[in-house]
Amino acid sequence: MKLNKLSAVLGLGFVLASGAAFAADQGHGTVTFKGSIIDSPCSITPETANQTVDMGQISNKALQNTGKSTARPFYIKLENCDVSSLTNKTVTTTFTGTASKAQPKNLALVGQASGAALVITNGDGAAIDLGSASLPTSVQTGNNTLSYAAYLQGDSADVAVVPGDFSSVANFTLAYQ
Repeated sequence: MKLNKLSAVLGLGFVLASGAAFAADQGHGTVTFKGSIIDSPCSITPETANQTVDMGQISNKALQNTGKSTARPFYIKLENCDVSSLTNKTVTTTFTGTASKAQPKNLALVGQASGAALVITNGDGAAIDLGSASLPTSVQTGNNTLSYAAYLQGDSADVAVVPGDFSSVANFTLAYQ
């Protein structure tokens, strides 16, 4: 009888301990960290290293006859810059991607929309040709923000602007001087 009571008490203790272990897990997950180490005087913030610029819903009438949409700003933010080793303390940006057949200096649209291309500009509104370096921008020790914008431009009076969804991808490369 004593052995049965002892077994019952040990069994109950095991059940309670097991229940407590299961009750303690009220959620779990995984955190993955990713990035890269670059040979550069500045770091690029994660939110601007890979970003999406919403161009909005643009009227095809606005793009007729080489018309332009409203420019949408975007930024590349640099942090923890140490420019002490730079001669000119400047940086240029080169954007690359699939060029438009009708406007080879600008990005092609991918999707149902056609008859226009995406133009990237520097902070002053001057177009930056695809594959060419931008004008130099001054950088200083600490944090810096490089300003750009993008807009759509219709191809020509001879080409219809076809409505539909589109996307366009530009890669950028920074070069410090």
